[in-house]
Amino acid sequence: MKKKTTERGLRIITVPTKNTKVATVLVLVKTGSKNEEKRTSGISHFLEHMFFKGTKKRPNILKLTEDFDKLGGEYNAFTAEDYTGYYAKVNFLQLPKAIELVSDIYLNSLLPEKEIEKEKGVIKEEINMRYDDPMINCITLFQELLYGDQPAGWDIAGTKNSVSSISRKDLVDYMNSQYVASNTVVVVSGNIKEKEVTEKVSSLFSQIRKGKPKEKQKVKEAQNKPRALVFGKKTEQTHLCLGVRGFNLFYREKYVQKVIAVILGGMMSSRLFGKVREEMGAAYYIATSVESNPDTGVLYTQAGVDNDKTKDVIRAIVREYKRMKEERVPAKELKKAKDYLKGRSAIKLETSDSLAKFYGMAELFENKTHSVEDVFNQIDKVTTNDILKVAKQVFTPENINLSLVGPRKTKKELEEILNEV
Repeated sequence: MKKKTTERGLRIITVPTKNTKVATVLVLVKTGSKNEEKRTSGISHFLEHMFFKGTKKRPNILKLTEDFDKLGGEYNAFTAEDYTGYYAKVNFLQLPKAIELVSDIYLNSLLPEKEIEKEKGVIKEEINMRYDDPMINCITLFQELLYGDQPAGWDIAGTKNSVSSISRKDLVDYMNSQYVASNTVVVVSGNIKEKEVTEKVSSLFSQIRKGKPKEKQKVKEAQNKPRALVFGKKTEQTHLCLGVRGFNLFYREKYVQKVIAVILGGMMSSRLFGKVREEMGAAYYIATSVESNPDTGVLYTQAGVDNDKTKDVIRAIVREYKRMKEERVPAKELKKAKDYLKGRSAIKLETSDSLAKFYGMAELFENKTHSVEDVFNQIDKVTTNDILKVAKQVFTPENINLSLVGPRKTKKELEEILNEV
């Protein structure tokens, strides 16, 4: 792995790998929904959509997508709370063309007025889809419950009203503010020649905008008791998201959180999978996940459960959370969780796109790169004492939250169950 910083401040990361015929180019920009204002909520996601509507060189959608399709690979973009990304994954022989195409949409998108108006309808339908899908809606509500009416609590897609109000000037101003060299990382991984790739990226991005991006609003976290948010909907099963505030990206405890999540519900032999699915027969899917973002952290369990067993499942999850802070995890179970976590990570990082994101995200937010071995070493260092300490910190009544989508349940009764943690 090598890193180069251009005169304008753009960071270029190259990650060559052997025994592959594939390469990925990924451009990451450190801006997302947490960087937005209420009036233009969803603008990061909107801008991502508009980057596929034509450039100076490829002035319409068909020309642009045809050139991407000719590569025979995968291409797409994504928006999150803290970042936005654009990528193409192709046969390594097509990499020079892929880099040119991704750089073209990043630097030269036209943002045509007529396409902006049409895309508003597309995004509104995406919002409708997200609300109609209880699994997605449950996560959105969980974020709202945790952070309320501030950027961290808003839906990444925005609202129908905010999307309707976004103008071309808003998009251009946001792009010019945030899409600058110091806020951008380009990662190229896979079957590559590092010197050639670095030179090509440097050349294509030589005119990238300079400037200081607008800082995002500081996240406010305040809670002193269990909280529940119920979205009444007629569904065949109740979807829930039950979790706690945790440690962000810059705490070593983030690795302890990962191990705890695996033990609780990260694998088929995990505690909650065994209890809720195998023993109670109350759910098809149940999983515990963890997110460690630059300024927020959370550990949560998501499940779709029998409507009549909802409270029993919530109580079962709460009991397993409580057990984590009262009983030492047996050495054998701890080793299994560590081995599982490292194994899954190794498998995921076999692909050039995952490898690009792994190195790119570390550079984007921490201004440094971690090797896979560094991460594995941190996982190996997690002890039973670490787990007890972190569990006692996060699994508390004043830290626990529940969002629920399904036949309406009494909020007060749910919060009483959460108080048992």
